[in-house]
Amino acid sequence: MKRRDFLAASVSAAALAGAEPVVKPMAEEGEPEMPKEYYELRLVHLRRGPQVERMNGFLRDAWLPAMGRAGVRPVGVFEVAIGPDSPTLYLLAPFSSLEAWVQTDEKLARDEEYLKAGESVINAPATDPAFLRMESSLMVAFEGMPRLEPPAGAAEHRPRLFELRTYESHSGKGHVKKIEMFNSGEIAIFRRTGLAPVFFGDTLIGTRQPQLTYMLAFDSPEAREKNWARFVADPDWKKLSTAPGYTDAEIVSSISNVLLRPTPYSQI
Repeated sequence: MKRRDFLAASVSAAALAGAEPVVKPMAEEGEPEMPKEYYELRLVHLRRGPQVERMNGFLRDAWLPAMGRAGVRPVGVFEVAIGPDSPTLYLLAPFSSLEAWVQTDEKLARDEEYLKAGESVINAPATDPAFLRMESSLMVAFEGMPRLEPPAGAAEHRPRLFELRTYESHSGKGHVKKIEMFNSGEIAIFRRTGLAPVFFGDTLIGTRQPQLTYMLAFDSPEAREKNWARFVADPDWKKLSTAPGYTDAEIVSSISNVLLRPTPYSQI
């Protein structure tokens, strides 16, 4: 199934399931609303051994350059530092629109340089697969953070640690409320207490729905511990997290997280 058809079918399925629209906060008077990006988060599950080096070579030498030629950047490629299903590579790509997301695979399919450089993976036989399985989710950015923000030092490939967190809710209404909570104050508290967000995404297509996913960047594990402690102790956070309608017990049913480290060629 082509991406265009898949997207249309997925939107129709969401409507049939009774998905609730996200309430958008009003922009300040006279302030133009910044267009929101879309994100694809792809997990490539690998077998220990040659598959890991083979896939890293493909992503570094074929896929990442082709994504750049298609106008998609910056693209993140991460390995699991602490979390399940290792070895798994996490690929994060931002898109300016749904149409740009749809068109990217079409552009890669016509990119002769990509097809040649990635031939060993693209045309891998069933007897010698390049990966075990792949899964993907499509997200739209939050109003409170409409664009991806690479951490300081990403271009210089400084050592850094990323935390990818997923919040599930028991209902569409609870999910919308949690996004509202982030937009109305939680993201600002993150920034003030040293928790540097990379992106916030409302999952449109993916597993374990309804859910949202976001990513934070840290200079080190020690900085992560320090900044989370500042956040938890913050008076504004304590007030917001205990406000009626915003407590975890009311709107969050499960939280999961994984710690990631960037590959040497990651652009994030």
